[in-house]
Amino acid sequence: MSSLVSALAYVHTTGQFGDYEGKNENDLLKISENKNLLIVQVVQYKNSIVPFESIDIDGLKLKDEPLSVVSNNDTRFLWNGPKNWLLVSNKKELIKSILDKFKDTDFAVTDLSHSRAIIEIEGQDVKEVLKKGCPFNFDSLEKNKSINSTYNGITLTIDMLDDNPNKVRLFALRSFGESLYHSITDASLEYGFKSV
Repeated sequence: MSSLVSALAYVHTTGQFGDYEGKNENDLLKISENKNLLIVQVVQYKNSIVPFESIDIDGLKLKDEPLSVVSNNDTRFLWNGPKNWLLVSNKKELIKSILDKFKDTDFAVTDLSHSRAIIEIEGQDVKEVLKKGCPFNFDSLEKNKSINSTYNGITLTIDMLDDNPNKVRLFALRSFGESLYHSITDASLEYGFKSV
């Protein structure tokens, strides 16, 4: 089995950066790359009449509700648009179940796993970093909500994993991964961050 080159392999280095001196390490932002996730886009065709609410993947059922995320410890369904979801999971083997349950007569299923760069940021200043490059009102973003927006002109999906402390996962096209990483780390220098 070949090993994959991660989207941020040439820019993500570990260490402490920015204004970290004299601060408690637990108060620093933590920035990391997440590499081994299954990412699948599921879109129901307009002429399909199959009730998507009855389809169960890893114990989760789809919700067609703006900004919503349905999740368990391993898998998350992010609402991406009307009858359009992004499934993100630690369980790579779910792809078989997804292809079995979402019939190609009713759904377009696309494996995006290798086409995305994934950056995770955790800490009390996460929303401040995001406000620097994204026009969304982050005061209203809470746990298990996701949005599609831009950050300094780069299209991305932001998934709020937790709000105590704040933890987000950013998904961007792999080709924009390095640019997004530089934008995020530059915006984080003011607060001090630990790259892990």
